[in-house]
Amino acid sequence: MASKPVIPQNDNVAHALAGSGGGILSMVLTYPLITLSTRAQVESKRAETPFLAAVRQIVAREGVAGLYAGLDSAVFGISVTNFVYYYWYEWTRGFFENAAAKAGRASKKLTTVEAMIAGAIAGSATVILTNPIWVVNTRMTTRKGQVEAELEKSGELPGSAAEAKKKQPTTLSTLSALLRDEGPQALFRGVVPALVLVINPILQYTLFEQLKNAYERRRKSNVTPAVAFFLGAIGKLFATSITYPYITVKSQMHVAPDGEKREGMTQAIRRVIKEEGYAGLYKGIGPKVTQSVLTAAFLFAFKDVLYEQTVKLRGTMARRAIKA
Repeated sequence: MASKPVIPQNDNVAHALAGSGGGILSMVLTYPLITLSTRAQVESKRAETPFLAAVRQIVAREGVAGLYAGLDSAVFGISVTNFVYYYWYEWTRGFFENAAAKAGRASKKLTTVEAMIAGAIAGSATVILTNPIWVVNTRMTTRKGQVEAELEKSGELPGSAAEAKKKQPTTLSTLSALLRDEGPQALFRGVVPALVLVINPILQYTLFEQLKNAYERRRKSNVTPAVAFFLGAIGKLFATSITYPYITVKSQMHVAPDGEKREGMTQAIRRVIKEEGYAGLYKGIGPKVTQSVLTAAFLFAFKDVLYEQTVKLRGTMARRAIKA
């Protein structure tokens, strides 16, 4: 008897739950790098702070908790993002696999084009549904940095973690202020560059799928969590390195005041290049690439394990319900 049960690969909900759980675990493990990268993306060039100095400043002013500014909205965001993404990705994958079976194709594995189409559909649905969450998260992450500057200007103790904590916005207060001051449309700020950034998961998942298929053909066995970790890291490194300028523009659009004239993507990119040079498009790339690669690597390592456990748990609950 095989030690592992047969796991249905077209179970969209189980894949979505596993992707959501894997995303939460990987987000918690790598979130300090998101904080550092986001602040670097939206601050002016002259205010830029070296990586280690930025860590020391945040810890001194806000404590270690300062590195996790906005974690609650980020965890909620990644859980919803991954659930939506994996549900639609697996739905599209199932559609293509069924079509391949009906056409009598030798392999049901996704081709490169099919993987890219699946990524585009899943990514677009995810962006539209989750952009408001990430607008709030970006506002929270950057406003906590602004609180520090305000404390220093007012002459209050710069290192006072207690004072900083009193003034730090919560997720609900940030959302309320956003809706009150700028209206519901502010929740969809940056949605156009976000849709352009759908190319990031397309590149990431396409490369991952093709590397995974090549590995399984060569080894004639499924990938292990350790192999998935490294393949996921390679895919994300490739995708993030190519799309980073748009990530920078998207973060800046999320925090733009409502009174300011709206910029299009092309205008924003030209402005950054004019003011800061091409290097301005890559502010914070060090921590961002490190965080993105580690998050993706942990996600792929966790996901398959969580998927199997989700299917097993659901099967156990179904059997108990039948017995009852």
